Amino acid sequence: MRAILEDSDGRLLWAATADPSPAPDEVVIEVAATAVNRADLGQRQGLYPPPPGESPILGLECSGVIAELGSAVQGWSIGDRVCALLSGGGYAERVAVPATQLLPIPVGMTFVEAASLPEAVCTVWSNLAMGFRDPMPGEVALIHGGASGLGSMAVQLAARAGYSVIATAGSLERARAAQSWGATRGIDYRTEDFVAVVAELTAGRGVNVILDVVGGSYLERNLASLADDGRLMVVGLMGGSEATLDFRSIMARRLSVHATTLRARPRTGPSSKAEVVASVRADVWPWFESGELRAAVGTVMPITKAEQAHREIADGTARPGKTVLEMPSAVSRSAR
Repeated sequence: MRAILEDSDGRLLWAATADPSPAPDEVVIEVAATAVNRADLGQRQGLYPPPPGESPILGLECSGVIAELGSAVQGWSIGDRVCALLSGGGYAERVAVPATQLLPIPVGMTFVEAASLPEAVCTVWSNLAMGFRDPMPGEVALIHGGASGLGSMAVQLAARAGYSVIATAGSLERARAAQSWGATRGIDYRTEDFVAVVAELTAGRGVNVILDVVGGSYLERNLASLADDGRLMVVGLMGGSEATLDFRSIMARRLSVHATTLRARPRTGPSSKAEVVASVRADVWPWFESGELRAAVGTVMPITKAEQAHREIADGTARPGKTVLEMPSAVSRSAR
């Protein structure tokens, strides 16, 4: 097969590599499309390596058709249209993945749309809903990066769960995109202070939950934006991995700070990828099937332009929504 590989100078090339073989509990997917996540950029920088034993090829989600079944796989058939949460390997024509990390593609959804979902939906759902109570009437969520691939899904899921949503973004255009996905207020963080806006919109009470992709540099301002009993969910470290935490304020206001990563979760067992995917399939997937939620695809380009896709995300010029890469294969062409 062919895949996106890094050469000795760190450039991304479309080149030949070994085909995957399924373990007994895995399937092999003929990939139609994959999506770009900031974690892919982090992996190239040495900041987000794949878990031991997982594919070093980039790509944390994909869509396509099942081409091979492991000997122990049940409930799936060759030819099924699926999308999948991966630990790596999505930037390739074929990828092996545990059957417990598969999701059926909703009727009427394209491969391109489906490829944009697994990583974002599973990340948001595992932080926003799994293990936490439903929001009370009037509760507010603050979503940072609300026009990104992850953020666009977070805005939709938070609004669907019952939160009033405030979203930050890097331009007025992107703030408006976040509002088109369900945010009641978009904040251009380059020209507005989100702490002041949150205080104004909530009459000084603060928000009840924050989903943050920035990390260290936002910690103090995030805590200042939380209401009493609020929780901060950190899922990215674009602004660094270190900050000073004042426990007196946290204890006095009963705040919670959670930091999670999806890729490092075990395949099975408590808090596993299998558990997250099963919850998404049972609780979230019906909303895509009914049309209440939609894939937020911003840019679609051939897999051979992965380097360009990464550059656009790094410099902030990517269109709002998820960037999806299509494979130059018959299955991809038939999906359009």
